[in-house]
Amino acid sequence: MSKTKQENSEIDTIDRKILDLLVENARISITEISTAVGLSKTPCALRLQRLISEGYIDGFRAILNPKKLGMDHVAFAEVKLSDTKEKALTAFNTAVRKIKEVEECHMIAGRFDYLLKIRTSDIRRYREVLGEKISSLPNVASTSTSVAMESVKESGR
Repeated sequence: MSKTKQENSEIDTIDRKILDLLVENARISITEISTAVGLSKTPCALRLQRLISEGYIDGFRAILNPKKLGMDHVAFAEVKLSDTKEKALTAFNTAVRKIKEVEECHMIAGRFDYLLKIRTSDIRRYREVLGEKISSLPNVASTSTSVAMESVKESGR
């Protein structure tokens, strides 16, 4: 039975090598990829296109240097909601996506409901974001903040 266009095919070790290479350097050329994985350029390019079309690769982006941009203050806010019914969660999720300072937002199973990674220029700006934006999100009952002293690893891998 053949796979439909919507179904994902299995990925093999060559596909995984291609993905690893792209994670390390998204600007790597197809020639460099094909050499590293031991394929000629055309089959390698076809594999890359398949990985993109099947959703294994969400996109390519520039990784900015937050220190150079004056945005190296990182805080983590634990957020407890007053209501955790689906409608309240959806309202919170929709609103938090609109706050540019929130780099990540994760729903948590534990003593609080969400963990937010917030990047600002300094503690003063963080306090403004917390007071004016985070605390006014739908159904926020309380927050607790931890400030990062140093970022050891942030690449996602």
